[in-house]
Amino acid sequence: MSAAQLLKRLHGARATGPGRWIAKCPAHKDRSPSLSLRELDDGRVLLHDFGGCDAAAVVSALGLELKDLFPERPAEHRGPSTPRIPAADVLIALDHETHVVAIVAADVLEHREVDPPTWARLAQAVHRIGDARALIAPLKLKVMS
Repeated sequence: MSAAQLLKRLHGARATGPGRWIAKCPAHKDRSPSLSLRELDDGRVLLHDFGGCDAAAVVSALGLELKDLFPERPAEHRGPSTPRIPAADVLIALDHETHVVAIVAADVLEHREVDPPTWARLAQAVHRIGDARALIAPLKLKVMS
């Protein structure tokens, strides 16, 4: 929502400078304007009530939410759609999965029989390691051979 649209909902609004206004706060009985508004170049609207109301109370009194003060970002500026996993967590998981692979490999090298549940766990470990590689592939990290 632009500042112009927001100002239409406020009483006693007047400009104080380019991209700046004051108005009566809708969240409390304001006799004189105590609500300061500023629209930034990127379309965000900042609010400050010198009467003490927080921004959430102000927008709620207007039937809005805080997110309405921020324009939707273009898709090219949004972060990744998949949640980021901290690198330390990925390394811990990979460490565990590589241990599974090493244990099964040791059993095979020692000619010990590997039961079906162990083969299934090995397949799961290999799959998880592949998933981790796919996650880091876009980072184009140099991997030492």
